Amino acid sequence: MQLVKLYFSQVVPGIVQFLSVIMALKMLIGVAKTKELTSALLSHIQPFTSSLIGQQSFHTSLTNLKVEKWTDQNQWVYPPQKPGEPRRPAWVCHHRENIKYSPKKMWYIACLVRGMSVDEAIKQLSLLPKKGAVIMKEVIEEAQDLAVKEHNIEYKSNLWVAQSFVGKGIVVKGLRKHARMRFGIIHYRYCHYFVRLVEGPPPKHFYDPELTGNEKLEEYFNELRSRRIHRTL
Repeated sequence: MQLVKLYFSQVVPGIVQFLSVIMALKMLIGVAKTKELTSALLSHIQPFTSSLIGQQSFHTSLTNLKVEKWTDQNQWVYPPQKPGEPRRPAWVCHHRENIKYSPKKMWYIACLVRGMSVDEAIKQLSLLPKKGAVIMKEVIEEAQDLAVKEHNIEYKSNLWVAQSFVGKGIVVKGLRKHARMRFGIIHYRYCHYFVRLVEGPPPKHFYDPELTGNEKLEEYFNELRSRRIHRTL
């Protein structure tokens, strides 16, 4: 019994201390090796990272990239026109990205100003009590000033809205607290607005007029006559 007590009182604590010292040494060696590997990895990566310094965006899925190169069309150069060919009207493209407004709501306002002259579009948007109308009015006025200052358009009122459409922007997700420890997802939607102004008077009918009854009937008869019956002569 005395030997057993001596064993548990003196030998076992010594073995435990010895094992703890060994584990501590292993951990220190592992940390040292990890530092060496990290420094070696950084030395290999450093030339590659230094070449990326100064680039505006490296990853292709960043949300700050442009959706479309809409304004690059302002730099297009056309060949000279032939004698007697009708004059090609000047035009200018402009846009605004990531507007904090619903794209579905913005679409209705974008359809409103299509085919209008610039003055009429600004007048209609000034009378529309919508947040999107205020933003769209600012974008059209910016495009109007851009056309006069940078694209040599003589009269800023001699423009009409040829294209006006909306694109979907980024969508930020948030949380809303509900009862019984539940949560709902909130979508904060953004949109892009694109506009093209063309020099000259607006067309009389921007959209095709609705067909009359006789025209619809004639179109239906033409569709029937142009049918193809398969597996026949």
